[in-house]
Amino acid sequence: MNWPYELQIGWRYTRAGRAGRRNGFISFISGVSMLGIGLGVAALIIVLSVMNGFQKEVRDRMLSAIAHIEVVDAYGAALPDWQATAAKARENPQVIGAAPFIAMQALIARGEDMRGAVVRGISPNDEATVTEVAAKLKDTTLAKLVPGQWGIVLGVELARSLGVREGDNVTIVAPGGQVTPAGVVPRLKQVTVVGTFDSGHYEYDSTLAMIHIEDAAKLFRLEGPSGVQLRLKNLHDARDVGAQLSQVLGPEVSVRDWTRTNRNWFSAVQLEKRLMFIILTLIVAVAAFNLVSTLVMTVTDKRADIAILRTLGATPRSIMGIFMVQGALSGVIGTLAGVVLGLLVSFNIGTLVPALERLLNTSFLPGSIYLISRMPSDPQWGDILPITLISLVLAFLATLYPSWRASRVQPAEALRYE
Repeated sequence: MNWPYELQIGWRYTRAGRAGRRNGFISFISGVSMLGIGLGVAALIIVLSVMNGFQKEVRDRMLSAIAHIEVVDAYGAALPDWQATAAKARENPQVIGAAPFIAMQALIARGEDMRGAVVRGISPNDEATVTEVAAKLKDTTLAKLVPGQWGIVLGVELARSLGVREGDNVTIVAPGGQVTPAGVVPRLKQVTVVGTFDSGHYEYDSTLAMIHIEDAAKLFRLEGPSGVQLRLKNLHDARDVGAQLSQVLGPEVSVRDWTRTNRNWFSAVQLEKRLMFIILTLIVAVAAFNLVSTLVMTVTDKRADIAILRTLGATPRSIMGIFMVQGALSGVIGTLAGVVLGLLVSFNIGTLVPALERLLNTSFLPGSIYLISRMPSDPQWGDILPITLISLVLAFLATLYPSWRASRVQPAEALRYE
């Protein structure tokens, strides 16, 4: 081989450190360092993959009940011509669906039970183009929302809390009562439950109710829809598309994408992910800097070899390169092993977790308590590549000081007691 001799000797030291009997303790420390790096990298990949999986699962359930973008009047009034606004928004190639809506806070009561809810007036056919829940119920439950018949579709948790089922009557208490000679009287309207929906997201299943948009306009005394909902080809482009639509539609309307309407949740997930990344990276850093002690002991043990190489003409830079190669190879082996282990677990976590649950006779995510009953995983190269690079950089930095010490060894001093 025509490789530089620094690389050949460094590779030989790396192999000899594990195979030689004389340096068993150094081999053990070196193995522990590589194992620590590998486990740290694997843990980081697995944890971030699971967090990505939970984020994707919750986000998909959330977006099954709401649109990607909402366009509303900038002053809170009804849109004067929602069809024109929808047509202008559809000129953007990312927009694939548009539907008018009315959304108002109200109380829904049955007997003595009363719950706060968002009553959303929808056009059943149009709504099916913007939300998955409506698409699934278009030909069944939502088909029963006929204008003038005052039907209502409740979230499954909201219906359960009120103790109602299909065919029961509930009362909507609208905001802003009507003035009568007897004073201000709340505006009440009795409606019939024609069905329920289950989005899988507790917040919407417990606080959302849908009625026909014409009934909603009469109930809330509006001249038309309060806004237009839009669905995009790619939900991740919602913020960019929202900015484009704001310029196209003008200042008369306000454009809100799903990342802004759910900003608290979105920010909390991102913050939690960053903190977890930092914490687990510190574990990788501790394991990487164990290489310092390994290389210091190796340099001490190889002082005679260093002196011989120096007398044969090796420069201090070459000596430093030899031990940097040895430390870097340990870091590379540990990092690659961690990446392989992390990816194997992440891609097979749907099989491994149920097997572990059967083995321990327990359930990590009981369906009666948690929103998600299975452990999701979504490995992303945007996480894996930074983890790999950070681990390699930390391992490389850990080799600098011991390698520099090796380059400072004086041949005469090293061979004095040999």
